Amino acid sequence: DGRLTFHPGNQTVDLPFINFMKRYGTVFLNAYTNSPICCPSRAAMWSGLFTHLTESWNNFKGLDADYVTWMDLMEKHGYHTQKYGKLDYTSGHHSVSNRVEAWTRDVDFLLRQEGRPMVNLTGDRKRVRVMEADWQNTDKAVNWIKEEAINLTRPFVLYLGLNLPHPYPSPYAGENFGSSTFLTSPYWLEKVTYEAIKIPKWSSLSEMHPVDYYSSYTKNCTGEFTDQEVRNIRAFYYAMCAETDAMLGEIISALRDTGLLKKTMVIFTADHGELAMEHRQFYKMSMYEGSSHVPLLVMGPGVKEQQQIPNVVSLVDIYPTMLDIARIPASRNRSGYSLLPLLRAEAGGEASPTQAPPRPSWVLSEFHGCNVNSSTYMLRTGRWKYIAYADGHSVPPQLFGTYSFSALTHRLISLNAGCLLTGFLFVPDLSEDPEELSNVAVKFPVVVRSLDNILRSVVNYPKVSSSVQEYNKRQFISWKQSLGQNYSNVIANLRWHQDWLKEPKKYEQAIDKWL
Repeated sequence: DGRLTFHPGNQTVDLPFINFMKRYGTVFLNAYTNSPICCPSRAAMWSGLFTHLTESWNNFKGLDADYVTWMDLMEKHGYHTQKYGKLDYTSGHHSVSNRVEAWTRDVDFLLRQEGRPMVNLTGDRKRVRVMEADWQNTDKAVNWIKEEAINLTRPFVLYLGLNLPHPYPSPYAGENFGSSTFLTSPYWLEKVTYEAIKIPKWSSLSEMHPVDYYSSYTKNCTGEFTDQEVRNIRAFYYAMCAETDAMLGEIISALRDTGLLKKTMVIFTADHGELAMEHRQFYKMSMYEGSSHVPLLVMGPGVKEQQQIPNVVSLVDIYPTMLDIARIPASRNRSGYSLLPLLRAEAGGEASPTQAPPRPSWVLSEFHGCNVNSSTYMLRTGRWKYIAYADGHSVPPQLFGTYSFSALTHRLISLNAGCLLTGFLFVPDLSEDPEELSNVAVKFPVVVRSLDNILRSVVNYPKVSSSVQEYNKRQFISWKQSLGQNYSNVIANLRWHQDWLKEPKKYEQAIDKWL
């Protein structure tokens, strides 16, 4: 969750190496994923293209294995490249349940697809290495820096992908388990300030946006949760973030010990956040801040220290930034923009103009996968968050922002209706509605129309939504045919088995009707 990297979110857990990067580098205050789920988000980061352009629709559908990434281009231009840990940006991965749930999201049924979110405390106060696989990959990266990078005669780029702070598998939850367990040790839990943990407010089930209700139900979150359960889930998640921070620390320490730190650019980010029971959900797959707002910190030669950048940016900006750092000419047909002009800006303004086109005042995120029964599109500007669904008509949009009057007298505001307003200007500020509980789309139709026009100029989202629906049917039919007579047994025993097996014929008939 990117909000943990600045105030007030950083009051909940001690993240010393995030703070180190802030002290000696720059933090982006409004960085967003381009798709809040593992594979499509990473596909956007590696390609520099929006999700609808690469058709990375879900965790099963990412980039082709031979896709040329920014790292491939850096290697071609003389960089020594090395990758460790989680990559997860190509097609063909994740569980059968995960892909079938995504393909069948338009089916007229409602099934719990995850285990109920829970916590698990393991080990004692001496247990530091909880997520052993991540630590092993961190060790590999550290050893590579100390044994290989230090002796290189050409520049290097090193990538380390961590699984933390992703929730852990829950074995009781069926095929390939799902991941609804927040697990840590007392060592990390002590890094969390329980008193600073906010219990999120929830809308009643009957008042929830229809897509949110579907998400909450399929994530097994519509039952009763005590405040203590919610507080623990959030605390354990923050503790998992503290363990992640320690791995970042190992990399920073290795660079410092080898004398490489002062001449190395370090970038820390994530594929998405974690709702941690905000909006009665855990996991991601949502455009709410907990899910879509990611950390982005950069330090290194030429990067301004102790800088906080408010501009909205997103993961597609990594591609042109990496090429810019390496002084490799980038093609103009990418979705992102280099961050270097912002990173090297003087106080009080952006860097001097370059030949690059001006950065837009918005970022785009979209979602087409499981646990959400509609393609979702977010346009985030400095003042608004607009969320459109499906064809733009069948599902109501959302608009978030809080409003105060600003005395801009005699200021003329042109409205789509053709009239003019004189006097006061509504100035929205998401920071005044941090929990995003007030959907004001109905109150501000002019703003909705304006933002929707911008969104449609970026992506023909009704057409994309239709393409995803067609893709889902094609994929499901192909998968069903591949199973032959085993179809009924296999589909009944996916992650939704606890609900499916109560009325298997009913759910098979719902699929037949959809097809």
